[in-house]
Amino acid sequence: MRITYRGDYALKAMLGLTIHYGEIVTIHDLASAADIPLKFLEQVLLDLKRAGFVESRRGKVGGYMLARHPSRIKIGEVIRFVDGPVEPIDCLSKNYNGCKDIYRCAFRKIWQEVGKVTAGIVDSVTFQDIARETKHKRTLVK
Repeated sequence: MRITYRGDYALKAMLGLTIHYGEIVTIHDLASAADIPLKFLEQVLLDLKRAGFVESRRGKVGGYMLARHPSRIKIGEVIRFVDGPVEPIDCLSKNYNGCKDIYRCAFRKIWQEVGKVTAGIVDSVTFQDIARETKHKRTLVK
């Protein structure tokens, strides 16, 4: 699994919307809070909207908000949507046919375990979990 800048920005935007769940957040506020270039964030939010993670409102009081409750959005969903599979190597995908030694490979079992553990983590953490942890850390700093 490799998280690209696009994936990182998508996760940060989703976290920003989670922290302000139930509110409409402007793209400028999101970009400023997460230190994301505005033009890049526009593209990321359009993708997240197409995927059904966020909704947008137009007009003077327009902006973005989560389409679902943050407890129902796992970070693994967003990672897979933006950056693809979480498996550490291509040969773990079901339709892979790029290797003749795939079933005798000495490393395949290791990569399968790494993939299971990684998926287990990203598929068990919700944006609500991350927001709760973020709020907790902010209260510790004050």
